[in-house]
Amino acid sequence: MPPLDANKSWEFTPASHIKIGSMLSAGDIYGMVYENGLFPEHKIMVPPKAKGRVTFIAERGDHTINSKILTLEYDGKETDYTMGHWWPVRQARPTAEKLAGDIPLLTGQRVLDALFPSVLGGTCAIPGAFGCGKTCIS
Repeated sequence: MPPLDANKSWEFTPASHIKIGSMLSAGDIYGMVYENGLFPEHKIMVPPKAKGRVTFIAERGDHTINSKILTLEYDGKETDYTMGHWWPVRQARPTAEKLAGDIPLLTGQRVLDALFPSVLGGTCAIPGAFGCGKTCIS
């Protein structure tokens, strides 16, 4: 089952700085869509490993998630992009650099800080049996 209804229209607003002939690369924001009250602006970005010169960008208005929104030309080849793209779950997203984990996450609970040290902004797991209070410390 698809995550979004392919027939529903979304109000697309192109970014004001994107014009025909602009150069874009992976991660550049080329438009926004109003999603709901919780996430008012959903930014539409160029997918990873994509780059090129803009030859087409859709006008402001309602579009489906499968509508052609952007066309990039690179090395003589044009590629069309929609408001979404597929990415395999088990394939890591490309990153420019890995940030150093040099600031510890100090909870103030000596047992947690000593037995399960973590980095600020990192992920961690607290092992334990059913009903032993793991959820209470989160």
